[in-house]
Amino acid sequence: MTNITINLTRSSALPILGSALILAGCNQPADDAANQAAEAMPQEAFFAALSTHCGKAYSGSLVSEDAADADFVGAEMVMYVSDCSKEQIAVPFHVKLDGEEWDRSRTWLITRTEDGLRLKHDHRHEDGEPDAVTMYGGDTAPGDEGAGTARAQSFPVDDFSIEMFEREGLDVSVTNVWTVEVDPAGTPDGRYIYQLKRTVESGAPEPRLFRVEFDLAQEVEAPPPAWGWE
Repeated sequence: MTNITINLTRSSALPILGSALILAGCNQPADDAANQAAEAMPQEAFFAALSTHCGKAYSGSLVSEDAADADFVGAEMVMYVSDCSKEQIAVPFHVKLDGEEWDRSRTWLITRTEDGLRLKHDHRHEDGEPDAVTMYGGDTAPGDEGAGTARAQSFPVDDFSIEMFEREGLDVSVTNVWTVEVDPAGTPDGRYIYQLKRTVESGAPEPRLFRVEFDLAQEVEAPPPAWGWE
């Protein structure tokens, strides 16, 4: 395992990167291989790191302070890496609002594309029907500047989402940038972080920050399926 060639097709990169991440820490050569793979293809390494949490659920909390998110302050939250394939990972985001009923309407979808990664938000009603505002998100920017890191990837809003936001009267969202951060399973003090950010500099009428963090060091009981995923 001391010599891993980084001349990989996209279909073969994920299993090898996953093995390198799992072996990292077992010995120095494996550690070096994981680092080299992460530097060469950070988006593949990011996807592989998220894959190490398949079938696991974790609790989290709101850490940003925007007044718009008052309902989320102190609310119980659980993320569940529920459905995984070589091409897509589904992460339902459950929130217990008002300390009473769970809102299971949100699922984050991270998909491998030919050019990088894509984040979409699958929003459903309790009966499973899609919300009027759903499947919005964006792709990682092309080129080295948009490659992100093995731990963090950013997703600028795409044209489909901008058109939908404008149609639904959500013009404030047309400059959204979402960022997801994840540590591989077994990382001490590991975190999964989901963030939405808008800035005046990028054209937003006012700044916006929504950020939730999940503790990956302690698993919790898996929740029921997200609405529409039963």
